[in-house]
Amino acid sequence: MRKLLPLLLLALFIGATQLISHFKPVTAKRENPPTPVVAVETAPVVPRDYTVVVNSFGRIQPRTEGQLVAQVAGQIIAVSANFRDGGFFEAGETLVTIDPRDYKIQVDIAAAELANAKVNLEEQLALADQARKDREILNKKGLASDYALRKPQLAAARSQIDAAQAKLAQARLAVGRTEIKAPYAGRILSRSVDRGVVVSANQALAKIYATDRVEVRLPLKNSELGYVELPENYRHNGEGETKLPSVKIINSLGSTPQPWPATLVRTAGAIDEQSQQLYVTAQIDNPYEENPQGLRPLKIGQYVTAEIQGRTLTDAIVIPNAAIYQGSYVYLFDKGVLRRAEVDVAWQNNREALIGSGLQAGDQLVLTPLGQVSSGTPVKRLGGEEPRGGSQKVARDKPTMTSQADTAKTDQARP
Repeated sequence: MRKLLPLLLLALFIGATQLISHFKPVTAKRENPPTPVVAVETAPVVPRDYTVVVNSFGRIQPRTEGQLVAQVAGQIIAVSANFRDGGFFEAGETLVTIDPRDYKIQVDIAAAELANAKVNLEEQLALADQARKDREILNKKGLASDYALRKPQLAAARSQIDAAQAKLAQARLAVGRTEIKAPYAGRILSRSVDRGVVVSANQALAKIYATDRVEVRLPLKNSELGYVELPENYRHNGEGETKLPSVKIINSLGSTPQPWPATLVRTAGAIDEQSQQLYVTAQIDNPYEENPQGLRPLKIGQYVTAEIQGRTLTDAIVIPNAAIYQGSYVYLFDKGVLRRAEVDVAWQNNREALIGSGLQAGDQLVLTPLGQVSSGTPVKRLGGEEPRGGSQKVARDKPTMTSQADTAKTDQARP
């Protein structure tokens, strides 16, 4: 019996092999998965007239500023009510008064010296006239010297009068300088003295600036210079005849931003060494007067943004920034498929870009964000034609995509 056991096992193995080869399992045939289709929103490329608006930023600065300086020494005996930080003053207003008594005494001394000089001149005139008469009586006119005729004495007396008059004028000028007046209508930026302080000559009393206009220095990139009419000056012809561009200075202080009207008035004579940008200057007139628009006053040193009106371009192609990928290419809808197109961005702001080359009128620009997609990918235009070789229905907002997990579940359900 043990000898027959191997033969029985071999016979069973051969029989099982024959059964397996005769009754092969039938695998269910899988259908080709549907091609995923993306629905995209498109817009035709239409050239149009476009006015470039260049964005920049800067800091409010006074157009005219300086220091209020005491030209004479002494004790401050009075200050104006407007002589305070932020106070407004008018041209010619007396802001600080220095004790003038010492300088008035100098006026009296100079006046007395002038009177003595005049008396001396009268005396010398009388002596000169007497000397001339004496020489005529003695008949020695040709032999008399200038000194004998008292000509040098007369010249010296006249010089003393001139010196006394100059000294008197200087003393009166010093008295006038004890009242320190405003050179223009302006505002106190900061003061460093007050009543009772003894100041020296040429000591700074306050920092002041004129309120008739303020300025903002705005940097421009090299790529933006060609789109703005710069106010250039010329050596022999003065300022150019170009129209000065308008500027909006955005005041962000407060609850809502407010635009102040300004004008581009000046261009820097050199490129800034640090930023390698060209600075232009915008001017705002009367920023501290009441206005019907209710605009809030601008503050010196305040940082502001600016919108500079540039040139108006004809037949310009402008597209949203969101349609540009990596700053160099866009997607176009071309007969049911995507086509990648390289573009040259000539100018760009925060919202849109001016295309220099790469797009033509009539191109269907894809506006839907796609990410990295290959050219030739079938797509469906929202409300438009179907993709090539495809008839699948695609949702408007969410494209129908068949995932690997869904495919695996379908295979498991099949017999």
